[in-house]
Amino acid sequence: MAIVHDTTMRPTKLELLTRWLPTRSWFEGGRPPVLAKAGGFRIDDPAGEVGIEFMFLTDSSGYEPTAYAVPMTYRGARLDGADAALIGKSEHGVLGTRWIYDATRDPVFLAQAVDLLAGRAIAQDQNASDTPDPSVRIEAIEIDTPPPAFEITPVDDDRHTEIDLGTGVLVLHRVPSPADITGLPGHVHASWTLPDGEPVSGIVLHAVAV
Repeated sequence: MAIVHDTTMRPTKLELLTRWLPTRSWFEGGRPPVLAKAGGFRIDDPAGEVGIEFMFLTDSSGYEPTAYAVPMTYRGARLDGADAALIGKSEHGVLGTRWIYDATRDPVFLAQAVDLLAGRAIAQDQNASDTPDPSVRIEAIEIDTPPPAFEITPVDDDRHTEIDLGTGVLVLHRVPSPADITGLPGHVHASWTLPDGEPVSGIVLHAVAV
């Protein structure tokens, strides 16, 4: 079970993401972006070592507000071979220095994302410990967890990140679109909030088994 601490981070996640987002191929806004937290959920690491947060952001710097999906992992030490995925370092008020990574390059996140899509893991509340998030809907698919030593080779385009896991293909919707879609197997349907306070939802992650 992941413990959510009520404490500070310096720099904050939004400060780090303000610098990082404009470096992504799927970023559509101005520079610098004007970010606001718009929702999200967590996934537990069974080993209890890595924090996993699936964060939604809205950026109001462009002509129209844009929503982004940014899963992140929080680690107490640098992840070998993942420097290109490092969003930044932050000082956590309880846990000390945290290395914060784009989770699509982190094998712990990818294994748990597959387990979520297969119905073996449960989405957790973003702000409370040991509390499932019932707003996250899963249309499960039969897909195996990738082996621990698989090579991560994500491919980014202008709206998605696609990862070939060997056991299947995982697709993260970086710029999710509001849509109430059900019945399509192998997807995660979650909610976020627009800058005007309107709640919306759509597919944010899907997988195709091989």
